[in-house]
Amino acid sequence: MAKKKFSKEWVMQHINDPYVKMAQQKGYRARAAFKLLEILDQEKLMRPGDLVVDLGSTPGSWSQVARERLSGKGDQIRGAIIALDILPMEPVPGVQFIQGDFREDEVLEQLAREVGERQVDLVISDMAPNLTGVASADSARIQHVCELAADFAVSHLKSDGALIMKAFHGSGFSQTVEDLKRRFKRVVERKPKASRDKSSETFIVARGLKDGVGPV
Repeated sequence: MAKKKFSKEWVMQHINDPYVKMAQQKGYRARAAFKLLEILDQEKLMRPGDLVVDLGSTPGSWSQVARERLSGKGDQIRGAIIALDILPMEPVPGVQFIQGDFREDEVLEQLAREVGERQVDLVISDMAPNLTGVASADSARIQHVCELAADFAVSHLKSDGALIMKAFHGSGFSQTVEDLKRRFKRVVERKPKASRDKSSETFIVARGLKDGVGPV
């Protein structure tokens, strides 16, 4: 009974959500697009000519935002977008998509091959592992995904590049922030208006690699 009540409440909340309505009006695949848009505007990130890597991209709303930003006032993308997710994603014009589990070495290697010798301007990560409901196990899973995203960013970003990464408050969050502070010059937490109040999600923005931690 409780489960049905929760589901009904969630459906009503979703239907009445202004960001869901705006996403439908603007053609975004998910309301999450507005989280990224707010952060990009606050941080003045992503512009035509950039190389962007979108981790945890499905259903594709962040890739849609990236395509808009890289296209500027025209339809032609200036720069490149490489997206990756464990789930399939409907194609986004101009976006190169890799389906695979980011936690697997061979998938990471495939992504690294696609990036090649180019240095990345921006890594955006909306990844979140499947949660079990066991707090200690979930915290470890979340922290592991964040570490992988940070490791990839440090290995491939330009010296003045940036990482936007979803994390969750709880056990392991402070360690994730401290790890980023050791590797980046500026680290801030962002809670976009489109993030639901009850959600513990927080986006971490890390900018500018410290000397000796990035690619040569």
